[in-house]
Parts: sequence; C-alpha cells; structure tokens
Amino acid sequence: MGEIWHGGKLAARALKQAGVECVFTLSGGHIMPIYDGCLDEGIEIIDVRHEQAAVHAADAWSRLKPGSIGCAVLTAGPGVTDGVTGVANAWRAHSPILVIGGQGPFANLRKGSLQEMDHVGLMRPIAKWADACYDTARIPEYIETATRTALSGTPGPAFLEIPMDVLMRTANVEEARFPRFLSRLPIMRPDSADIKEAAALIKASEKPVLMAGTGVKWSRAAEALRAFLKETHIPAFVNGMGRGTLPPDCPELLNRVRKRAIASCDLFIAAGVALDFRMAFGKTIPQDAKIIQMDLESRNIGQNRSADVEIAGSLSAGFSDMAASLKGGAGGADFSKWRDSLREEEAKLEESFAEALNSDESPVDPLRMCREVRDFLAARDEEVILIGDGGDIVAQAAKVLPVSAENGWMDPGPLGTLGVGMPFALAAQKAFPKKRVLIIYGDGAFGLNGFEYDTAVRFSLPIVGIVGNDAAWGQMMRPQAQLYGENRLVATKLQPTRYDKIVEAMGGYGEYVDRPDEIGAALGRAFGSGKPSLVNVRLRQDVLGIKGSTYV
Repeated sequence: MGEIWHGGKLAARALKQAGVECVFTLSGGHIMPIYDGCLDEGIEIIDVRHEQAAVHAADAWSRLKPGSIGCAVLTAGPGVTDGVTGVANAWRAHSPILVIGGQGPFANLRKGSLQEMDHVGLMRPIAKWADACYDTARIPEYIETATRTALSGTPGPAFLEIPMDVLMRTANVEEARFPRFLSRLPIMRPDSADIKEAAALIKASEKPVLMAGTGVKWSRAAEALRAFLKETHIPAFVNGMGRGTLPPDCPELLNRVRKRAIASCDLFIAAGVALDFRMAFGKTIPQDAKIIQMDLESRNIGQNRSADVEIAGSLSAGFSDMAASLKGGAGGADFSKWRDSLREEEAKLEESFAEALNSDESPVDPLRMCREVRDFLAARDEEVILIGDGGDIVAQAAKVLPVSAENGWMDPGPLGTLGVGMPFALAAQKAFPKKRVLIIYGDGAFGLNGFEYDTAVRFSLPIVGIVGNDAAWGQMMRPQAQLYGENRLVATKLQPTRYDKIVEAMGGYGEYVDRPDEIGAALGRAFGSGKPSLVNVRLRQDVLGIKGSTYV
C-alpha cells in the first residue's frame, strides 16, 4: 500500500519534476493544497499583491530561463480573471508559462459556488492549451501535458483548472502516474531545399537586411546568428526579445538607420519576426524586395506578406545551415561595404541626438535621462538586467541603452501591456540573485503595478527603478494635441506624484531628482542602499513632440 497524498501534494511533486523552482501567487482558499505541497517539495512561494503581477512574473521567469517554465497559481473567479491580462501578454510574446487556476468544488459544478465561472472557456482564446482536471490521481498527467504543450514548437501559455475538492481529495501515490517531463526541447531542422533556396537569394542580393526577433531567443539561436553575420556581414537590426542576442560591439548590429535600411533593401530576412504593426504589416519592406522568413513553425510564416523562401524549424539550425551553404560559395556573400555605408549614416544620426543627450534642462530632457542611465551602467562592473515598462520613455531608452547580453532586456512585447516592470523584476531578481535589476518606468506605467514594491520589500529583493515623471500619458497626449488641439486634451494628464515617497512608505529607498547632473549619483545611492529603490526624475512635459527624437 503506497502513501496517500492530497491533490495539492501530487501537483507540487509534478511541478518539481517539471523543473519549477518557485510559483507566483496571491493567497486564495481554492488553491491552498498546492501551497502545502510546495512546502514539502522545496518550491518557493512568492506571493504578490495582484494576480496580474503573478502571471507577469511567471512570464519573465520563462523568458530569462529558456527551456524552463514559469508558473503562476491563481484562486478562482476574480483571481483567474485578474490574471487574464498576464496570460494574454504571454500569448502575444510566445512565453511558455503554466497558470493553474482554482475552481469551486467539482461536486457542485454549475450550482453557483463562490467564485465559480467558466475559466477554461475564458482562457482558450489566449492560451496554447486550456483544460480542467477532475480526477485527483491524474493531476500529474495534466501538468505534464500542459508544460509539454507550452514549451513545444512556438511556445505559449497553458492554463489548467483544478477544482478545490479535487485538490483536497486524496489518492494513492502508486496509482498516480508521473509522466516523464521534457528535459530538453527537440531540434526540428529546416528542410535542406529551403536552405539552398535562401542561400541562392542571399548570393543574388546586393542590399540584404536582417531583423532578429523573438523567435531567435526561443530557438536559442544567438550564437548561430552571430556566426552567420560574421560570415556574411549582413546589416542587422533587433526587435522584441531579439534585443541582446547581438552584443553592442557586433559590427553588423545597427539601430538608428533601420527605416532607411529596410526601405533600400532588396532582400529582407525576417528571423523570428512577425510582420505585424511593428513592420507596418509588411508594408515597411519594399514591394520588389525578396523575403526570407524564418520561424519555429510554418503556421507563423506568411502573415500579411508572403515569403519567397520559408525556413520553418529551429532558427539556430537554420542559421548554421545557411552559413555552411554560403561559406566559400561561388559569387561570395560579403556585404561589408553595404554594412559600412549604413554605419556611416548611423554615426551622422547619432550626432543629431547630441543636443538632447547633453541637455542641461530642468525639468530633465527624456533622452538626457536615458544617457545618464547609460553612463551610470557603463561605469559599473556588473551585469544588469534592464526592464522597460512604459511608452515614450521606454522607446527613448531603446535608442540609447545598449543591451550587453542575451536576456539583458525585457519589455512587454507586442501586446504592449503596461505594468510589467516590477513583476518582471521580481522574477529576474529571484532567478538571478547575483545580478542587478533596473526598471525604466514611465509614470503612467508605475501606477499599474507599483505596489509590487511591497512584494520586493517582503522578499528583500534589491530591485532599482527609475521613473521618468512628466505627469502625463505622453504617448497619448501628443497625438491627441496634434489631432484636436492643445486646448482639447482629456484623460492624458497626471499628477507629478512623489512616487519615491510611496516606495519609502513601503519600506524601500526613494529619491527625487529634477536636474540631469543629479541622476547618476542618485542611482548610485539607490543601488548601494540594498533595498528596493526608486529614483523619481522630473521630466520635461512635451505636448507636441520630443526634441531630438523621431517623434517630433
């Protein structure tokens, strides 16, 4: 006769075998048995102040530890609905997460239990997999299916509902089947004929451009991408989670000339990049340019614009195979002259930013704030994970702050969800306790999940944030003023709130800065405090445009 365990213990053992190190959650009666099991399995429980933050944190955990899966555990009803935005964000970002949701007792299903609702139906449109388990002994099977689905192919979120009586009921451990969990993701190699076609297009081109995006990260293709570019010298740009896959000193990595380069290209290589709104739904690419599109799955290729060559499968294998096909081939594949001409233009554009980057204005110019952050980080001999949470200030930071390493930058992704800052940071600091974590905030974004500073204080996580405070929803204020006039602004102004004082009240460290030459020293004190910290920078409010930027 084997041991008798309740469903929460079975769930926790399955999570442990899936490689889950911690779960992000907010306390709820429907899910307490899972907490009890986690204590036995040594799985840390990080309890946050809002379920949306729990799911965002799980999302960040998966991004930072490829091959592993972040896990959020949510109570029923409003607990699950509060987590919906986090699931949707992970869906658009292709983050493999597992969200376990509670439910009223199965014995009372459809009778109207407290917080009962159709969670699975709610989650199905925004999840890769969504189901419910009604048999205690089968909980491990469902968890394995959920994690395998989330991690396989194009990653995505999985949602598993387990009613509270199923979690509380007991089962014989010997009768419960614990499937073998994925230890590594299989490499699906692209078709060799597609590789040859792609190599032929590259050789025939004169001005190719490569964009590396989120698919490069999920394929763990950074090293293969760098080798491919070293072989071909094709000018390259990064977006999404592709940031950091190429180091700042990579000769092929460009930033400011992206619009001009793509408009002039005769071949566009979309490497794990969706031709979505960020690429004007494919219209950014000239109509007569050829397209090579690389993605983990064929179903992700051809959206909005057909590809001339489709390379489906591991992007790491794809880059390696293309490099091998091009190496020493007839006609060569050296685009260093084209790359160098773009780099010259990049240097000229950099000069045009000099006035804003060096501005001594008070309130502070947004680009000067970003420059101060850049200079501060450059002077420190430590690896920092950067997190962008906001609109304009994050767009400006992306122009100025180099990302020194893979997984060194996180932002919401294509859903554009504000409020990810501290939830992402919680996961980052727990996953990598020896690294420092810095959030670049907009003041609007801070208001959404800023209370998670309380979580950081409770768990002694020395996360630092810097908020660009222009007392406005700037990204909305400018187009509204341009369309309807400055005297017609509505729902875009905020108070110049002392967010630093709010962080201090929660037990953290805060500073207020209104001069650019004070920013670096304030960041130094924040980093040195050993506490969750926030530097609140008063920014110039730009109603009609940001000086020195492409937004003017």
